[in-house]
Amino acid sequence: MDIAFYSAAKLVRMIRAKQIGCVELLDHYAARMRRHNPKLNAIIATRLPAARRAAVKADALLRRRGAKPGPLHGLPMTIKESFDLIGMPSTWGLAALRKHRAKNHAIVVQRLLDAGANLFGKTNVPVYLADWQSFNPVYGTTNNPWDLGRTPGGSSGGSAAALAAGLSALEYGSDIGASIRNPAHYCGVFGHKPTYRIVSPRGQALFGNVAEADISVVGPLARSADDLAIALQVTAGPDLIDSAGWKLALPSARQKHVRDFRVAVLLSDRSAEVDASVQALIRDAARFAAKRGAKLSFTARPDIDPNDAHRVYVQLLRYATSGRQTEAQYRRFMKRRPKLRADDRSYEAEFVRGTTLAPREWSALNEKRHRMRMAWARFFEDWDVLLCPTATTAAFPHMHTGERWERMILVNGKPQPTTTQMFWAGYSGMAYLPSTVAPVGLTREGLPVGVQIVGPQYADYTTIRFAQLLEREYYRFRPPPGYAT
Repeated sequence: MDIAFYSAAKLVRMIRAKQIGCVELLDHYAARMRRHNPKLNAIIATRLPAARRAAVKADALLRRRGAKPGPLHGLPMTIKESFDLIGMPSTWGLAALRKHRAKNHAIVVQRLLDAGANLFGKTNVPVYLADWQSFNPVYGTTNNPWDLGRTPGGSSGGSAAALAAGLSALEYGSDIGASIRNPAHYCGVFGHKPTYRIVSPRGQALFGNVAEADISVVGPLARSADDLAIALQVTAGPDLIDSAGWKLALPSARQKHVRDFRVAVLLSDRSAEVDASVQALIRDAARFAAKRGAKLSFTARPDIDPNDAHRVYVQLLRYATSGRQTEAQYRRFMKRRPKLRADDRSYEAEFVRGTTLAPREWSALNEKRHRMRMAWARFFEDWDVLLCPTATTAAFPHMHTGERWERMILVNGKPQPTTTQMFWAGYSGMAYLPSTVAPVGLTREGLPVGVQIVGPQYADYTTIRFAQLLEREYYRFRPPPGYAT
């Protein structure tokens, strides 16, 4: 396998052992980018001269006595376009921000740099980070390396595509509606959506906003679950203001083997039916765990009504993102709301309701959400992880016209709005829970499928541990055809 596909952890070990130089490794990724990126359009901006200077310094550091390289020393990586990186664009795909350049580093960017990472480029996103596709008027469309006619996912679609194609050693994304988990699933890589608020999102916001959005988190994507753990370790923790009063102490995973896990499995739900091809691969992974001695249940569930969970999630989600709308858009939604039927539970209707929530309405939804958090906590007294889908299908063909709820995908031969599958983003996500996505196989069409591993709040290293064990004993990342060399 090309060295570009090695795990970040292995590459850093090679750098420290002087088996490869930082400049040499950067040049290798840059050469692959020049060869493969034109057909993918995953990396949409670079800072190669600055990165090469940083690589020269990183090599020089290792020649000094007593040097203490960081955990990501000299590692070439890219990052999602929405993170502020001084001098680089942060447009969120908006044409009006085409010329915007960041004046400060996002906290995550600074922590990655402090750990020794060499950030050489940024990866594509959809407009407002609001799609399970990655296209916009500034940079165009990103393609899935497994099938150029399909989406790599979104909103961290460029991140996952770059990793899968071997154009970057590590990535960092954001997730409010599966924007880490979905691209990881579609592109066959690993992704981790952390517990809410354990990684500061400051510097990953439009217009310099500093308030943390509800539900939204930032987290890593990688080709190995080990790399997720390393990236989380170097970025998690309070920002400068919060560190005056609290410290983060995530518990280590107590499980060492698959047999140590108590595993619940949810393959589909009436709220968002899952294609049989996806169910089969998750079922096989669950049965593998059982063969390794894990306690397994296909019937254990948190005491939560799935339909109610989806309704609460969509409205909280749309309220959390409503600040991005123009005044004209908001007035249009306000006029639309009185015309909604009380029994209309379509995504469009819930979108309108969420966007126009009154404070009293939001408070009631928030109370329901926190009652669901308590139900999840009770569930995880008996179970360590819940395995479930990330989406209802593997990656779907590009669809760039119409509203998202008007675009249809085929699930078990029946049309389903693309937005219906957001159930799998919000079921646990709105309750602040961590989720790790790990690849578990390919469909008959040769498209990747990932399993979503949900755990209790702050058990981030437990869900990552289960992904690590799947990677070591069941299924590892594999390069898409045509990219292995």
